[in-house]
This record gives sequence, C-alpha cells and structure tokens, in this order.
Amino acid sequence: MTRVRQMSESVRERIDRRLGDPIWWNDVLQLVKTVLAAVAAWVIAASVLDLPQPFLAPWAALLVVHATVYRTFSKGAQQVAATVVAVLLATGVGEALGLTTGSIALLLVVALVLGAVPWLGVEATTIATTGLVVLTTGFESDVLLISRLVDTGIGVAVGLLVNVLVWPPLRRRTAAEAMDRIDDGIGALLVDIADGLGEGCQEADVAAWIDRTRDLDGDLEHAWALVRQAQESARMNPRRSARAMKDPKQWHGLLRRMEQAVAETRSLARTLGSQQAHRETWGAAFADPWLAMLGDAGRGARSADPAALVDVRRRLEVFAEELRSTERSPEWPIYGALIINLRNIVDAMDVVAEANPIGGNRLPLRIPVRRGTAAAG
Repeated sequence: MTRVRQMSESVRERIDRRLGDPIWWNDVLQLVKTVLAAVAAWVIAASVLDLPQPFLAPWAALLVVHATVYRTFSKGAQQVAATVVAVLLATGVGEALGLTTGSIALLLVVALVLGAVPWLGVEATTIATTGLVVLTTGFESDVLLISRLVDTGIGVAVGLLVNVLVWPPLRRRTAAEAMDRIDDGIGALLVDIADGLGEGCQEADVAAWIDRTRDLDGDLEHAWALVRQAQESARMNPRRSARAMKDPKQWHGLLRRMEQAVAETRSLARTLGSQQAHRETWGAAFADPWLAMLGDAGRGARSADPAALVDVRRRLEVFAEELRSTERSPEWPIYGALIINLRNIVDAMDVVAEANPIGGNRLPLRIPVRRGTAAAG
C-alpha cells in the first residue's frame, strides 16, 4: 500500500506541475486555436458559402496559424501568393498538356524550381501540392479555379483572425523559463564544484564540470533563440503586455551576464584541472574560506538570492585584502586567478538573481485533494 501511495503521489505531483506550467497551457491554447481556425474555415467554405470543393480552406488555416502573430501575417501573405502561383501554374500546364504523367512531372519540377525564389522558397512544397491538387481535380472549370482561390483566402483570413483575436501568442514565458533554468544550472554547478573540491576530486570530475559549462552554453544559445522569438511575438500583437517585449534590453543584459558567468566558471574549472597539485598544497587558510564562498555563491545563484551574492562579494574583498598582507607563496598566482573568477561570477549573477523570478509565478492550478486523503497524509 505504501508503494502504491508513493506512486500515486508521484503521478499527482507531475500532473500538478503540468497544470501549473504556463508554458504547457500556452501550447495547449495554440493547439486549440489551430483546430478552431481549421474547423471555422471549413464551416464557412462548406456550409456558409457552399463552395464546391472547400478542402483548401481548413488546410490553409492549419498552415497559417503560427507561434507568433507576425509570422502568421507573413506566412499568410506567402500562402496566398503560393496558392495563386500554383493555380496559374496548374492551369497553364493543364491547358497545354492535359492531365498526363508528363504534365504532372512538369508541374512538380517547375513548382520545386520556384523554391529558388527567396520569398517563395519556403512555400515550394505548398506550390507543388496545391498545383497537383488543382491539376488532378479539375483545371478546366473557371468556377473551380476561383473556388480554390476563395478557399485559400478564407483559410488564411480565419487563421489570422483566430490567432490575433483569441489570446494572441506572446512567447515571453517560454523564454523566461529557459533563462530561469540557466541560472539554476550555474548555481548547481558552482555548488558541485565546491563540494567536489572539499571531498577531493579527480581529473574526471574536472572534465565533467567543463562539459557541464558546454551544456550551459547550449542552453544559452537556445535561450537567445527563444528571446528572439518572444521579441517577434510582440510585433503586431495587440496585447498590452507585448509592449515591453518589443525591445527586451533587460533580458539581453541578463543573458550576457549568464554567458560571462559560464565562461568564468569554465575558466575556474580549467585552472583547477591544470593545477591539481596546488589543490593539495593550498592549505586551510585559503581553501576553507574560498570553498565556502564558492558554495555560498552557487546557492545564492540557484535560489535567486541577491543578498547572499552581495555578501559573498563583501567577504571575497575582505579575504583578498587579508591575503595581500600575508607573505606571498608560490600558490599566489593560483589564489589570484580563483579569486578573480569567483568575483566575476558574483558580479555577473547578482543582477540575474535580483531579476528573478523572470517568468513570474506559476499558475495556481492543482488536482483537488479529498479531505480524507489530506488527513491521512
């Protein structure tokens, strides 16, 4: 029974995390909007206007509803242009060669060659498939050709309206969540380095720390891409909260600070790796306070505690001043390098910690707990 209860609590916890995740709800909303746009386009084309072959309307709507309003408009314009080109191409090939294997091959070749046109290149497949449908389902009737253009226009228009009017997407939370995870990762790595040095690390541990900084570099690249997408999502977005994302200078500054912190952490780890013998000869006078400050800096970054990071900076300044008054030893260059690395990390991360939580609070959604279950726990 205990194991079953633990599994149940684990499942409940995962569901609660999902329900409180605004990014997940954003994806769900985008899925619902896409389906809504496609169904509405079909109803308008098939039931309201009674077009003879309305299948292009929901298809165009599916292609047009994108992650940002700006991309929806730009892709909508490309979609209309690609459909017009496809209809004209299918009509010309059909009138010249009829419906034959050669005409289909020629249409596909020409459509894919149009992919060389920069503005239409991303729609090369759309031109080919639309032209193929027009050619094989009837190119001789002007009514059908006009109907296909109307179908596409309906799909594009419905997709635009749904994406703009129904909670237009603003990818702010997605980018913010990625940034929050990076500073957590930096803090966790600093704590692990401090703990590892205190217990006596090996070359493999240092190599693993350096590899983790490379992973953080990849996370930073992903976060930069998400911030750019969030900035794009603010363009042509009617939501009031979109104004701040049109030029997210603060986020750019935070990402640059985290890039510096990662670079300094990698430098610190490489210093440790190239000076293994020195770790054994540091002595408690340097090792104990420096390792304590390194661990506290990591915990401050991980918990987004700017006061803790400011305290580490103050302690580090006092520590460096005390070292200057002591007799210099052969280890002094290593002491200086490690102190500078830690100082730069703290200087970079205190502003990041002060800005957290970047993405705001989680949504207050959870699975209801029955009174009997709560009392038993």
